Amino acid sequence: MTSRDQTETVTKIMRDTRIAVLTYVSQEGLLVSTPMGVQDFEHPGTTWFLTERSSEKVQALEADPRVNVAYASDAGWVSLSGTAHVEQNRGKVEDLWDASSGAFMSGGPEDPDNIALRIDATTAEYWESPGKVTAAVQFVKGLVTDSQPDLGDNDTVQL
Repeated sequence: MTSRDQTETVTKIMRDTRIAVLTYVSQEGLLVSTPMGVQDFEHPGTTWFLTERSSEKVQALEADPRVNVAYASDAGWVSLSGTAHVEQNRGKVEDLWDASSGAFMSGGPEDPDNIALRIDATTAEYWESPGKVTAAVQFVKGLVTDSQPDLGDNDTVQL
């Protein structure tokens, strides 16, 4: 697979995911994971989320911006490693705001506590799923024959 093909695989998995999991280091030094509504993106190397500035998550990210964002869909799984940036760009918040945003955040896109969180990813590890039926057959094959099942492609892409 070419690097372009790999990036397209990563993009498909990410676009098919509705809720991603953001993992960051808390101010106490613990790894914390939280669900985040997936926003649209142009390239998997730069993704966006909406969050509240007053949250403990944002305070922790300003102290230590290293993050991992995990995506899962029927097409496979993606693990992005990168850096979080708190954005005060009101226009970006308005662009990303949709009906689901109001369900999880108080106020509207004009509320100064509602901000955009930009993730600049450096790598994306992916596991491409061969499909539910094929995966089940390969899993059983691995159990019965003691051979390694083929559960799809796995690689890491530099973004």
